[in-house]
Amino acid sequence: MSSRYAAVKAYHNAEFLNSRAARPLRILAEYIEPETRFEEFAIKDTVVVFGSARIRSREEALANLEKVKQEGGDVAKAERAVEMSIYYEAARELSRRLTEWSKQLEDKARRFVICSGGGPGIMEAANRGASEANGENIGLNISLPFEQNDNPYITRRLSLEFHYFFMRKFWFNYLAKAIIVMPGGFGTLDEFMETVTLIQTEKIKKRVPMVLFGREFWDRILHLEPMVEYGTISPEDLDLFFKTDSVDEAFDYLTTELMKMERTEKSASPSL
Repeated sequence: MSSRYAAVKAYHNAEFLNSRAARPLRILAEYIEPETRFEEFAIKDTVVVFGSARIRSREEALANLEKVKQEGGDVAKAERAVEMSIYYEAARELSRRLTEWSKQLEDKARRFVICSGGGPGIMEAANRGASEANGENIGLNISLPFEQNDNPYITRRLSLEFHYFFMRKFWFNYLAKAIIVMPGGFGTLDEFMETVTLIQTEKIKKRVPMVLFGREFWDRILHLEPMVEYGTISPEDLDLFFKTDSVDEAFDYLTTELMKMERTEKSASPSL
């Protein structure tokens, strides 16, 4: 006698998998599935680039300014977008140079792979620069009601979509050997502050050089010296990051620190 219906295996049951009860499985999936992709591409570590989704490329910003002047609109806002585009171009150039540099390293694994949040703006600039250097690059996207669509420069198999912010942050920090923080909004501040807190409290034990790119922006946004004066952080905590306006300085600082860490790790490894 045939059954009136075919039972569905639990791992094929979409209603169950999307239920509250299955939340631990969804969290676990966002841990395991990205790991399999990184292993597939032999990615050992990353350089993470944070920054605003709203900063446009210079070409796009100039075209928009011209359109606003001809058709009407907020000229001051369009001019500000042109000014801010320097950070898009800086993220693009720095990512390109770091990718070219990393590809010359003698290592069977892919080293210091550019990783962004996967969206537009600064994230796009980072992936674009790496792509222009013919390098594999990562985009860790997050499902949001606005702004966050994956950009076209990410290596397709390394474009990931997360639901849980904390799992996305885990993958930002777990593989990161260096972090570049371009001007951004609440999300960028959240990513920077959580990471610097993990480093300060030694939850992240590895040395992670951090670059705050854009002195004027960050000096106005992060005026941290009073925290030292009031004793809520230590003076040396201000040495956890390096501020600059120069792509050359950022590149030299990062490559020097990364190679210094490599030598330390190799000397600490037991000989066979």
